[in-house]
Amino acid sequence: MKKTYLSLPELAFIAGTRAALGAGAALILGDRLDREQKKAAGWTLFLVGVATTVPILAIVIGRLRG
Repeated sequence: MKKTYLSLPELAFIAGTRAALGAGAALILGDRLDREQKKAAGWTLFLVGVATTVPILAIVIGRLRG
């Protein structure tokens, strides 16, 4: 098993993106907001979480290779 080390800011970035992804999914699936508000907020958070996963993967894979 390979090990990689992350700085505290990198770890916080990863946690933040996972939180955005989860919050977006919760808003999409929840029923506290009206339909249009829920869709807009949920999809925005979800897509931010997905989009920010790409740089995280690049950092981690780059460290595993090098």
